Amino acid sequence: MVEEEAKSLHMELSEKGGVENNGFVQNEAFDDKEIDTSNQEEMPKTCTVDVDPAATEELVLRPYAGMPKEVLLKFSSQARYRVTREILFWIIIAAAAVLVCATITIIALSPKCLDWWQASPIYQIYPRSFKDSNMDGNGDLKGIQEKLDHITYLNVKTIWITSFYKSPLKDLGYGAEDFYDIDPMFGSMRDFENLLAAIHDRGLKVIMDLIPNHTSDKHQWFQLSRNRTGKYTDYYIWQDCAQAAGSVTPPNNWVSVFGNSSWQFDDVRKQCYFHQFGKEQPDLNFRNLAVQQEIHNIIKFWLEKGIDGFSFRAVKFLLEATHLRDEPQVNKSQNPGSITAYSQLYHDYTTTQVGMHDIIRSFRQTMNQFSSEPGRYRFMGSDGDENEDIEATMMYYGTSFVPEADFPFNLNLINMKNLSGNSIFEAVNLWMKNMPAGKWPNWAVGRPNAARISSQVGKEYVNVVNMLLLTLPGTPITYYGEEIGMENIVSENVSEEHINSDPFVVTFPEKSPMQWDGKVNAGFTEGNSSWLPVNSDYQSVNVEIQMSWSNSTLNLYRELTLLRNNELPIQRGWMCYIWNDSNVFVYVRELDGLDRAFMMVLNFGQESTIDLKAIVANLPSEALVRLSTNFSNAGKAVNTKLIKTEMGEGLVLEYKTTKPVHTMEAFQGNCFVAEKACYSSAFDLLYVNC
Repeated sequence: MVEEEAKSLHMELSEKGGVENNGFVQNEAFDDKEIDTSNQEEMPKTCTVDVDPAATEELVLRPYAGMPKEVLLKFSSQARYRVTREILFWIIIAAAAVLVCATITIIALSPKCLDWWQASPIYQIYPRSFKDSNMDGNGDLKGIQEKLDHITYLNVKTIWITSFYKSPLKDLGYGAEDFYDIDPMFGSMRDFENLLAAIHDRGLKVIMDLIPNHTSDKHQWFQLSRNRTGKYTDYYIWQDCAQAAGSVTPPNNWVSVFGNSSWQFDDVRKQCYFHQFGKEQPDLNFRNLAVQQEIHNIIKFWLEKGIDGFSFRAVKFLLEATHLRDEPQVNKSQNPGSITAYSQLYHDYTTTQVGMHDIIRSFRQTMNQFSSEPGRYRFMGSDGDENEDIEATMMYYGTSFVPEADFPFNLNLINMKNLSGNSIFEAVNLWMKNMPAGKWPNWAVGRPNAARISSQVGKEYVNVVNMLLLTLPGTPITYYGEEIGMENIVSENVSEEHINSDPFVVTFPEKSPMQWDGKVNAGFTEGNSSWLPVNSDYQSVNVEIQMSWSNSTLNLYRELTLLRNNELPIQRGWMCYIWNDSNVFVYVRELDGLDRAFMMVLNFGQESTIDLKAIVANLPSEALVRLSTNFSNAGKAVNTKLIKTEMGEGLVLEYKTTKPVHTMEAFQGNCFVAEKACYSSAFDLLYVNC
């Protein structure tokens, strides 16, 4: 009877989904033993017990670890498990949706990050004068590589190397003989590739010059063109010239930048070719599409090498009027036969012709093909209109739909006729008020064919000019040597040998060798002489000695670049003009959402005292001197009612405020921002809608 009840219970458990409990498993040692089934007496006898079926059912239907799928499915359909599972599922879905929305919102509200050409100053190098590595007296590419640590010491991330193409070096190398090769004076293509790799290994970028307007008369294209060879026949601008009594009459009155007629008779072709610059630099014919394609191929060649950008020079000269009419005279009463200077004509037919900007845009499009890789945007700069036509210069920015240059180079500070607080304000304001919305400004105070700061405005203003350069909004461009206050060499120091070897020595005294130390030839070369003499002040004005002086021009420059790199208001914030007079120029840099602001008080005249509190009502009564051209003043507190500056002194004042100047009605017309951004202290990030 008991056995029948047990069997009945077993069948009932099976029907209800009960399973045998295998919680105890035979030991492996037990498996190895042989069971003697013949000795039935030693086998344990089966005993029976009374089991309550209801209790057994409750025990079996409770979930347990390791249950098989059949049992798990039986329990998973129960409400208490199903609801919990669904709640967890929807929580995960909701969290994922919130995360996606938050990411999209942050991306949508985040301002565009500053690109590499915006975030760092640009350091311009004239390679022949930077560092000589092979003792021949000429700077070279290996010399630049040797001195890359100096660039990083300055906290600069971008190097701009002027022309080093193979060239006869007429006009200092701006007429290329071969756009695909390095001039032997500067090294080899392998030297360039090594320099490029070293630059990128340090996290730096490099820009190089390209002058597409003309070539050297030694260029293969010109040699083929003068012989009327195939497609090269019309690569240059040729016109018939009238000849009489051994003299040549040019087609019109056009004059070259260097003076005298723009037309030169060629004995081989028996025609005149056109040149905007020297007669050794014939202009290419950009109305020939094959010529345009040649320039695009050159751009691609160097971008494929790995350079990070181009500075396109002399682009306003790319096209000339095809009608060849005489250009109008500035002085209409002047005898037309006496016109020899470039300044005596209005250059209506030889500069900025219709179609010129289309060519520049095509350069931009070619460069964009190499900018798709993240972090590898290719920068494009261009010359502007050097006749101080600000509207013509701004056209080089292009539009938001059809971009051209990232910026045309700004020469306003270089072209100033005199130095004062008012003239600095006018130069800065001229650019900022005319710059198209959303574009990025740039500033330069030196270049290869302009006087150095020290020579142009005086040694006492070098530091304050560098302070201006590195605290204005936009990209500052420093010409080599300005960071230590180098001066032009004077003609008395130039030997007759130097003049005979290169007549441009006297014309461009700002190209003297970089002054590295107080040794012979200022550490520029270990050879007996340099291509230009070093300045006689090199023993006191050099990198090595200024690194050891806490109050040196070099260390101030370095502190200013650190400030620019580390402070958001100076990197990308608002700039508002506060005050300007004959002595001082005062402006503020601030960022929405940030309670710290910086005010620059720069003296470009004589000793001055100014009450800033009276000008800006919400200005705190005290401000901290964050940086000064006199390092001993750094860290001091000053009374904003009584700000005193000496001649050539500059102050960077830091203060707290809850009401930025750019929000004040009195300064609405005096404030500018290029890349607008607002700071959230709660999330420590930037956003745009503020």
